[in-house]
Amino acid sequence: MKNVVLVGISHLEQRAQDLAEAKEPVELMIDAVRQAASDAGSAGVLQAGSVRVSRGIWPYQNPAKAVAEAIGASGAETVLSAFGGNFVQTCVNVSVQDIHSGQHDIIILTGAECGNTQAKAAKADVDLSWATLPGTPDRFIGEDKDMRHDAERAIRLGRPIQVYPVLETALRHHLGLGVDEHLGAISELWAGFSQVAAENPNAWIRDAKTAEEIRTQSHINRPVSFPYPKFLNSNNNVDQAAALIFCSEEKAQSLGIPKERWIYPWAGSDAQDHYYLSNRDNLYSSPAIRLAGNRVLTLCDLSTQDLDLIDVYSCFPSAVQIAAKELNLETTRPLTITGGLTWAGGPLNNYVMHSIVRMAQLLRDKPGQRGMITANGGYITKHAFGLYSSEPPAKPFQHANLQPEVDQLPRREVVMMHEGQGEVEGYSVMYGPSGLDKAFVATRLPDGQRAWGICRDSDTLEAMTREEFCGRQVSLREHVASF
Repeated sequence: MKNVVLVGISHLEQRAQDLAEAKEPVELMIDAVRQAASDAGSAGVLQAGSVRVSRGIWPYQNPAKAVAEAIGASGAETVLSAFGGNFVQTCVNVSVQDIHSGQHDIIILTGAECGNTQAKAAKADVDLSWATLPGTPDRFIGEDKDMRHDAERAIRLGRPIQVYPVLETALRHHLGLGVDEHLGAISELWAGFSQVAAENPNAWIRDAKTAEEIRTQSHINRPVSFPYPKFLNSNNNVDQAAALIFCSEEKAQSLGIPKERWIYPWAGSDAQDHYYLSNRDNLYSSPAIRLAGNRVLTLCDLSTQDLDLIDVYSCFPSAVQIAAKELNLETTRPLTITGGLTWAGGPLNNYVMHSIVRMAQLLRDKPGQRGMITANGGYITKHAFGLYSSEPPAKPFQHANLQPEVDQLPRREVVMMHEGQGEVEGYSVMYGPSGLDKAFVATRLPDGQRAWGICRDSDTLEAMTREEFCGRQVSLREHVASF
């Protein structure tokens, strides 16, 4: 069985000042695919057997069809992924296997978001009137499911800016760090990411920030959800697109694509943690990352120490720290090649396409190095991993699905309307237009079950931003958390 190679890559962005001049996402996808073909040095790669699009925040029903027709591949299979930051790498894993099996000899992946344009349009009260691109794709990769447990939905917990701080405070308590000590540590981590972005020509924000700037609230770094001010959140207000073109080695040779352009996917893996956050055994770990992330390495007889480059999915600091812990990565080593979703840009589900582009650029510059991509969707829920190198693997591409092992692991039962005492596991304190608004409180009950509550007491909310509340006793009654 022959190897599969990544032969064409592209990253592009737009910073249109005039909304009338801003292209919509599908137009950026088409531009990105053409640019990736130019990168490969062969228009022949546009004759793809399949065009696969990462689902985004746009009204399109079958964007792959529009892309395929625009590039002259109107007969190509059209594919759309489910929602989730993991699905770009999952699509790569699937696509490499599809080429191996002979189902296709060229596969194009693309995606785009125009969050910056959308934000400007909303502020100006302008209807963007994007196309709908009706129709049904030939194939879907992944499945869209509501990620919220009924207990989470009951208290309106579900936005990432609400959930990731709960994981962050749970991790802080697990590590035994003080509130100020912890804020200092995560701001130093994000300052390191900012330094990487400053050297990444693809990054949206390239002026490096200090740790003090990142943790200090200001007019440009407003509080969002404690312990995260704006600079510790993913930056979705970007207009970015990317494309990847994969083919067999034989096809690359027949198209005359120089070998110095080739990047080999070595192995991939996938797994999901227990789908509902409420059912997780704890709120500071990820068994799916541990199992799937380490398995992709062992498939190639590698350890994290053998990696030259790594990009850990970085929507929020808790995601990076938990992944690093599960993969035995020191947070003192570089954990990003892009600068992460805050600085390089967080085009929602498509970020990983940009991290793979950057990985390919760096591997082309330094032949022989090995790199790892990690991808995360949901609330540290859905995971995919990939290993890449400019050198061919010792064995053809290997893939592992670790879901059966994850599904065997313990899960918590959830109480919908607990009345009584419990212990705080994690919490997030949300800010509104007038300041502190409410806190979401995850509670471990005496019998080991989990329940959720909301606190709105202003004095308590203020204290929660200064003192450790994890481990404290809390009373729940009709979802109201009292201390």
